Amino acid sequence: MSSSTPTTPSIERTASTIWGGRFDSGPSAVMEAINASIGFDKRLYRQDIAGSKAHCTMLVATGILSKADGEAILGGLDRILAEIEAGDFPFSVALEDIHMNIESRLKDLIGEAAGRLHTARSRNDQVATDFRLWVRDAIDGVEGALARLQDVLITRAEEHADTVMPGFTHLQAAQPVTFGHHLLAYVEMIGRDRGRFHDARVRLNESPLGSAALAGTSFPIDRAMTAQILGFDRPCANSLDGVSDRDFALEFLAAASIASIHLSRLAEELVIWTSAQFGFVRLPDAYSTGSSIMPQKRNPDAAELVRAKAGRVIGDLASLLIVMKGLPLAYSKDMQDDKEPVFEAADTLELCIAAMTGMMETITPKVDRLRAAAGQGFTTATDLADWLVRALGTPFRHAHEVSGALVKMAEKKGVGLEDLSLAEMQTIEPRLTDEAIKVLSVDWSVRSRTSFGGTAPDNVRAACAAARARYAAKAPPR
Repeated sequence: MSSSTPTTPSIERTASTIWGGRFDSGPSAVMEAINASIGFDKRLYRQDIAGSKAHCTMLVATGILSKADGEAILGGLDRILAEIEAGDFPFSVALEDIHMNIESRLKDLIGEAAGRLHTARSRNDQVATDFRLWVRDAIDGVEGALARLQDVLITRAEEHADTVMPGFTHLQAAQPVTFGHHLLAYVEMIGRDRGRFHDARVRLNESPLGSAALAGTSFPIDRAMTAQILGFDRPCANSLDGVSDRDFALEFLAAASIASIHLSRLAEELVIWTSAQFGFVRLPDAYSTGSSIMPQKRNPDAAELVRAKAGRVIGDLASLLIVMKGLPLAYSKDMQDDKEPVFEAADTLELCIAAMTGMMETITPKVDRLRAAAGQGFTTATDLADWLVRALGTPFRHAHEVSGALVKMAEKKGVGLEDLSLAEMQTIEPRLTDEAIKVLSVDWSVRSRTSFGGTAPDNVRAACAAARARYAAKAPPR
């Protein structure tokens, strides 16, 4: 993801001078430690430099800043960007955050002209702009990763459009489905996840830059210009809202939480399916681990960790909701704690998507075991009830009762429905014929489910093609 943390040297401590003439002495060590955010917000360096370059360009265009000062500032910012990406930038805790670290270094490089960059700007609108840019980049990365996972799932669904397996409700065998149909359910979930991230991106794409501290500025700035340079659709309409809004971060975390839940559900199925008791699929060595004491073990740890990490992402959402719930307008220092949950959630989700993509690309479905399990638990009982309705005009409730009585008979005899003789079945419903026996096949069952969105193999193949068209990586999700 483009928002990943660069490799940087250790943070050093220096005397603080960033508050200007209001204070006689610097902060205590404890105040410095609780106040500083550079340890995590240095991840915003690309976005901070991009915002500063846009602001500088606008100040020159509006005549607020001289062309010479503008050129010096832009050149200095490019040099700082190169230093950070090379790992040569001396981050300082005393300078609190990424904004002041960059501004201080800019002054070292170009002198007093650096101090003019902050004209008509506050750290409040600066950080709000940086953070929106970072979340926008993170959304683009997540959306692309989800699209790749969808592609893998569709490919595997195409391969297994005819592979019969049991479908479950309450984790009890319910009706036969195909493995491809099962995977397509997750394609749809992920499609909705992509839609949520897409919608969140649309709403966040307004620029706070120029809102200043909270009230706007008396300088004749051009907010539409900076918004355009930074790829925003428009400036935020209200300066108070511009600096204090974190809905975009909450929406990102909400979408990430739901996506994590979907990944966790699929991970849970992999954990179950790889167990000896199920034996539906095999994970490759690359996504399995062993035991320190039991030499036979193949543990699905990657899937278990994807399942566990959903809790971290959900916790990140809860954390920021609690931070924001009681804040009056406009900016409060509480909002410095908005970034770590978002950074952690983005990192965690990125890792989980990558792990799930790798697992789904390399699992080996055990086709024979899936087929055998598909008929266990009287899974075609509903097909028999449906036949009674279709062929004999039996009311469904009575057909349900007849089919249930036949299940009870088979259960007592310790056989499957399909193993009962026609004569035995006719003791429950005399009108049954040989045609009724045919519908008890799991293959007949899945082939018969031809309603839109059903599990019939031809449906699955058509659904795979339709999903590729709907969820093409470069198309907006629908």
